[in-house]
Amino acid sequence: MALPNGAGGYQLGDGNLNETVLGYIATPPTLTGVTSVTLTADQLEAGIIVANPGTTATDYVLPIVVTAGGVEGVNDVISSAKVGSTFGLTIVNIGTTTGDVTVVAGTGWTLVGAVIVNNETSAQFVARKTSDTTWTLYRTA
Repeated sequence: MALPNGAGGYQLGDGNLNETVLGYIATPPTLTGVTSVTLTADQLEAGIIVANPGTTATDYVLPIVVTAGGVEGVNDVISSAKVGSTFGLTIVNIGTTTGDVTVVAGTGWTLVGAVIVNNETSAQFVARKTSDTTWTLYRTA
């Protein structure tokens, strides 16, 4: 099998160095006015969560990693992930008063970095699969 040379296959930027790279994100879930919620693996996979906690601080508990008790785990939703695989997550807190969001480790998770998303701010995270039963969530911005 020959390697693409720009003319025989797709090569990013081939022919147009200013080409925009497009991705796709479905409508992000919006979580409104709860004091604690366990996120689903599907919500994490969406890549963006809009938080509107109102005037109450809210805990966002990460979903279980391995399916148990009828609750689908991250490993089943993102079944092709191998150790070292990553995905991004942004939490946008549109609360306008004292409603901060705190990310809480669920079963199988380790948190690295600041876990509070203050009202009227956003935070970016990277989730990394660290073993067959664990993930780590890193605060990156």
